[in-house]
Amino acid sequence: MRTTLKIVLPLIVSVASVSLLFAAYQVRTQKRILRNDLSRRAEVLGESLQDNAEPLLDHTPNKNLQRLVERFGKREHLKGVAVYDESGAALAMTSGLGLVLRSRPGAAAKAAERDAGYGEYLTIQESAMHIYALPLHRDAEIAGTLVLLHDATYIDEQVSRTLRDSLLNAVIQTLLISGLALVLVRWTFTDPLARTAKWLQTLRTGQTHAPPMAPQGEIFDQLHQEVRHLAQDLNAARATAEEEARLRDSNASLWTAERLRVSVRNKLQEKPLFVVSNREPYLHVFSEKDRSIGIIVPASGLVTALEPVLLACDGTWIAHGSGSADRELVDAHDHLRVPPDHPSYTLRRVWLSAEEEKGYYEGFANEGLWPLCHVAHTRPIFRPEDWQHYQEVNRRFADAVLQEMEGTESPILLAQDYHFALLPRMVKEARPDARVAIFWHIPWPNPEVFGICPWQRELIEGLLGADLIGFQVQSHCNNFLETVDRALEALTEWDRFAVNRKGHVTRVRPYPISVAFPENSNRTMESRNAGVERAAICAELGIEASLLGVGVDRVDYTKGILERFRGIEHFLGLHPEYQRRFAFVQIGAPSRTDIRRYREFLEEVSEEAERINGRFQAGRWKPIVFIKKHHSHEEIARYYHAASLCLVTSLHDGMNLVAKEFVASRDDERGVLVLSTFTGAAHELSDALLVNPYDIEQLADAIYRAIEMPEDQQSLRMQRMRQNVREHNVFRWAANLLSDLTEIRIDSAERIEVPQVS
Repeated sequence: MRTTLKIVLPLIVSVASVSLLFAAYQVRTQKRILRNDLSRRAEVLGESLQDNAEPLLDHTPNKNLQRLVERFGKREHLKGVAVYDESGAALAMTSGLGLVLRSRPGAAAKAAERDAGYGEYLTIQESAMHIYALPLHRDAEIAGTLVLLHDATYIDEQVSRTLRDSLLNAVIQTLLISGLALVLVRWTFTDPLARTAKWLQTLRTGQTHAPPMAPQGEIFDQLHQEVRHLAQDLNAARATAEEEARLRDSNASLWTAERLRVSVRNKLQEKPLFVVSNREPYLHVFSEKDRSIGIIVPASGLVTALEPVLLACDGTWIAHGSGSADRELVDAHDHLRVPPDHPSYTLRRVWLSAEEEKGYYEGFANEGLWPLCHVAHTRPIFRPEDWQHYQEVNRRFADAVLQEMEGTESPILLAQDYHFALLPRMVKEARPDARVAIFWHIPWPNPEVFGICPWQRELIEGLLGADLIGFQVQSHCNNFLETVDRALEALTEWDRFAVNRKGHVTRVRPYPISVAFPENSNRTMESRNAGVERAAICAELGIEASLLGVGVDRVDYTKGILERFRGIEHFLGLHPEYQRRFAFVQIGAPSRTDIRRYREFLEEVSEEAERINGRFQAGRWKPIVFIKKHHSHEEIARYYHAASLCLVTSLHDGMNLVAKEFVASRDDERGVLVLSTFTGAAHELSDALLVNPYDIEQLADAIYRAIEMPEDQQSLRMQRMRQNVREHNVFRWAANLLSDLTEIRIDSAERIEVPQVS
């Protein structure tokens, strides 16, 4: 035992020392932050009072001055306000303050001497106080001083609580780690040493039946193994504790469209919200039969999230008018009130020529930025003429935004995605009073990859015009800040994830987007279970299968569709017992077919499906059914519910909402999600079977595991994923983003932290 203590005691001392040092650092940091915060509030309030008090110095008696200090002397933690003349005599003072400040404090004399604000912390009547003094002027001459006295005792109280909690944590951690160390040392070091000593003793005494000696190196091998296991267990325990704490915290705050509407209405304070995106929430198109006008509502999570906000505040959505009949229904200012059944907010349509749309959207945005950011091994194409169109269209939209903002004080703008990287700075330069945010839906690559773009500097400068930039996950925020470090001369504040560029502060935050969870949803064919639904779908498709898999994607080279098909082929080759039983339905919506790479990829996917079917197809069964058309949410929901598994194998994705849609649709708590680790969704849906889509063997194995997974395990995994999607739904995403944006103070934005919404 003595040897064990000699070995463990230094560890105990080290752990305790580190814990105490960290506790001291934490306490010191909190105290500094609280003091800085109080000083800033005193400065802001003092400057406001200075402007109000100086005109009142010439008036006697000083009833107005007294009323002023009485009115402002009731702020949080503010003990009182006093005004002194140049000789130090009190002109006005908050009631009861005379007992504390019997004469003009030294801070006031220093403020008058320096002709500038001066603050200090001191102890008055055994209480911690903060005094801030400002000189008051009459005709450019110092005519008195203004003194604000704040009660700072709450800082010491908060610091004391933090110190107590930190010390308690230090003690508990030290005891736990020390106890584990004692056990491990005895098990892996002292006991083997004792056995070795006994073996040596038996040899020395000449006994014939000596115990066998432990193999050379066993002690250290065991020690390394146990330490590694210990680290894994601690990490797993910490991750589990954090997840449980997050779930407990979010249980009390389920976001709905109504809650979002009420919350944002209060935060906007009757100000309208301006949203700009390439896609519009409502399109009008001519019928091919009789030229009548119909309306299309795009299947968009963005519309689901933001429409309740726009309805609540009578906001404006600025978008590209892409419908064939869009021009027929707007007024002289290109406005249209929507939704059609209950017009409550304004849709402003911006018109683009075919040449502009080709250069800005198809060219620079989707042949340049899209493959660049997705790192999907398709070479990005950057043409000078596309860049020119991109700049012109961003300016066109910025001008439309500024027109809509006219007459609105301190407007709030939320721009969407990589189509409008230049727009935030354009708007901010014209309206510095505006709060501007942009949400970047796709990934942001590392600095080396983004540096491929010839105009990376202009794009980053455009984005930094925003007060808030949102990405899907933290790693994209990290990549963006690293790109700023490489490309621009700017102050990158990693401690609070912000960039200070020429005095303007841009905050960078992760906001994982989600879907609207169907609460108490009524399915169209509620009486059917998954088996009946599967049989109906197979009959419609003309195939025979007892197990279905489903994939839902735009036909895009970033979605890993070819890799998915090859994984299915490998699975059927390894497990022939599932031939004639398992069929995979790939719903592939043709996308951006005016771009050659997308047309070629659509052909590649079709040919690969035909090749695999040609290898395995038998009778009415075939392994892959490739449906090349757009489907509504209701149609896709049937496939989700009938499928035994859903494959999401993106090669790189900002989020991928298909994964969350599949989970949200499975009200039977069955089915397995196979999910690429290169999606943002993988950070949240850890109960999916996570795969590297480039590893065809791993993908085939995941398909097999999904099909063979027992129902109780399916249910447990699906319950946890559904709970996550339910609590972190699209309304919570919008609430977090818009709440953070509305909390930003433009007058001193670089000083303000953005709070988080639970």
